[in-house]
Amino acid sequence: MSSSSSSSSHGQAPTAPADPPSGYPALGADPIDGIRLLRVPAVPTAVVRVTGVPMSELTGVFDSVFGTVLPRAFEAGLAPAGPPIALYTDAVEGPDSVVDLEIGFPLRAPLAEQVGAEPIEADGRRVVASELPAGEIAVISHVGSYDDLGPAWGDFMGEIAGTGRAPGLPFWESYVTEPSPDMDPATLRTDLFCAVRTPDDEA
Repeated sequence: MSSSSSSSSHGQAPTAPADPPSGYPALGADPIDGIRLLRVPAVPTAVVRVTGVPMSELTGVFDSVFGTVLPRAFEAGLAPAGPPIALYTDAVEGPDSVVDLEIGFPLRAPLAEQVGAEPIEADGRRVVASELPAGEIAVISHVGSYDDLGPAWGDFMGEIAGTGRAPGLPFWESYVTEPSPDMDPATLRTDLFCAVRTPDDEA
């Protein structure tokens, strides 16, 4: 994992959420070096929702969604407001790990206002309206290969505990750097987001 995904060398963890940057859900041109807490508004999204996906099959799902399904939405007038995202709504860990997730893009206006009510489908999947949740979240940037995202998430979840909060659902990734065949995977930036709760939330 890139050193940009760790806040251990950047002083005490934050204890109070800040306002998000004006371009949220984009976090700015520079990677977030050290965990931050933000209190954010809901953001509309256009996504393909998939459930019960084994982790070993995720690459094929992403290829289908980004290569076949979402291009149909672009043809219909979809205008993303930021980098592509994958929002995980459930995850079962273990030898047979499976996840439920939404893959797509954030929007400035709800999906129906951009493309109308006509269903957008391809490859047996449909584009639907959803949203990034409002509330308190933790964020950090990972700079490095997608193969290192698992360890990056593990470190991030541990750092959330250092803020006096607990990670919750959903959590999501924003793929800030658009990959290309000839690029160095070590330069890929992925912003990690996680809904968090405090002990008071459990009361």
